[in-house]
Amino acid sequence: MKNKEMNNNNIDLNEELDGYVKIDQYNKVHVERIADHYVDILEALGEDPKREGLIKTPERVAKALQYLTHGYDIDGAEVLRSAMFEEEYSQMVVVKDIEVYSMCEHHMLPFFGKAHIAYIPNGHIVGLSKIPRVVDAFARRLQVQERLTNEIRDCIQDTLKPAGVAVVIECKHMCMAMRGVQKQNSVTTTSAFTGAFQNDVTRSEFLRLITASLD
Repeated sequence: MKNKEMNNNNIDLNEELDGYVKIDQYNKVHVERIADHYVDILEALGEDPKREGLIKTPERVAKALQYLTHGYDIDGAEVLRSAMFEEEYSQMVVVKDIEVYSMCEHHMLPFFGKAHIAYIPNGHIVGLSKIPRVVDAFARRLQVQERLTNEIRDCIQDTLKPAGVAVVIECKHMCMAMRGVQKQNSVTTTSAFTGAFQNDVTRSEFLRLITASLD
């Protein structure tokens, strides 16, 4: 087994268990602070935080929350700038079916689904893997879907300065499925467009491409 590597923020960079590399990112000081509050929360819920199944729950929840919100530490623009290349290609670039996992800021319950993103280069292209990384940079925060959609659009537009950007996100929200109206099959769709995608023809082509099957 490899020795654990720690960075300056007490982040456990890798832990190899039975051939599986587990990546944990957390600040130990913050974990202890959050965990202490969760002991009180468990007691307020009528539970016994000292019983066997709950002894480590406050620490686990604290680490989970830090992981689920680690997007605050990621600069989406810097992600894009790390793999920008001059290129004369000027047709639509589409990356669709990007998995989205985020946390509703109103109830701190998950929402999840897919993002479909396109841009039309204007002198620069970006490494394709950077588009999903930008999605994660903004999704891994306390969010509302509407703002998430705009933040992804604005980051790509402001950094790459393309001829246009299109973002469509489709998600299921656990705050609607597990509580409140309890509609398990409802899906929320949001969209945001800039530049060339505000043209009906270009936007229609994008929407056709994200719904088309390769089969």
